[in-house]
Amino acid sequence: MAFAQGSRSSLSIGVQSDFTTVATGNYNNLPFKTHSLTLSKERLEGQDIQSDRMPRVDRHGNKSVSGSVEVDMRMASYDSLLESLMLSSFATDDTITVGTTPKYLSIEDAANDISQFRLFSGLVVSSGSFSIAPNQMIQTTFDMIGRTMAQSGSSSGGTIVADPGNAPFDSYNGSIFEGGVASGDEIATVTSIDFSVTNSFAPTFVVGSDIAPQLEYGRAVIEGTMTVYYEDAALINKFINETESSIQVSVAEPGGSNPYTFLLPRVKYNGAEVPVANPQSRTVQLPFVSLYDSTEGTNLKITRST
Repeated sequence: MAFAQGSRSSLSIGVQSDFTTVATGNYNNLPFKTHSLTLSKERLEGQDIQSDRMPRVDRHGNKSVSGSVEVDMRMASYDSLLESLMLSSFATDDTITVGTTPKYLSIEDAANDISQFRLFSGLVVSSGSFSIAPNQMIQTTFDMIGRTMAQSGSSSGGTIVADPGNAPFDSYNGSIFEGGVASGDEIATVTSIDFSVTNSFAPTFVVGSDIAPQLEYGRAVIEGTMTVYYEDAALINKFINETESSIQVSVAEPGGSNPYTFLLPRVKYNGAEVPVANPQSRTVQLPFVSLYDSTEGTNLKITRST
């Protein structure tokens, strides 16, 4: 008997035409580090009191899919996930802004060594987080919510299209601008920046079915924290005076090729802690929120490389 090995696993992804229709045709291979996609069910427990104290009824209730996919960000491989996160699509100029149209996905989890396949459908990216720091790849986690899952002994998709194989982005190739993108706005004291987009997707259940007929969602809340070395009062004063600013982060492959740029056009800092944690350099921790900007028409704009 063979046991499934993580090293023999793979994910593939397809775009659905609507919430209930599983993606058809070819799927694209999806490079990943870890994933926790799973089907869960609520439990319905009988409450009858029996003199022997033993319960008689336990049934399955509402079904839903949840879990996360953790990846090293790179060009092209995750554009469909970014579109699902942004509720929008990349425009002809290769930019995407926050929108209002959900993009539904199907993802197949293949245990190739034992020929078992789990097909998750009706998936959306409920939230996505990005972590940029020295000595690491650009860490991205897509938290998913979905409709249902099917288990099979054969692949449900068509031919799996190979991933383009682009190199992951790292923290050594790119730039960070604060307060603008002109000469002098590039900031070289950032030790890390983390931000997330939260859509708050959730299933809406109805009488007569254990599968949600649709998903509801909330606002696109974009928050994060930038940590910088403590060299002056400029950023602290922006917090004290409630001065709005902007952050633009570009990440790229080794050598600076194929960059992706994340623009937070209207940022407000909501803290400026300057702890003394050890004898070494002090840092300023700046939690922030990104708000709607009337010029860009969004609170986050992503520009991809082609």
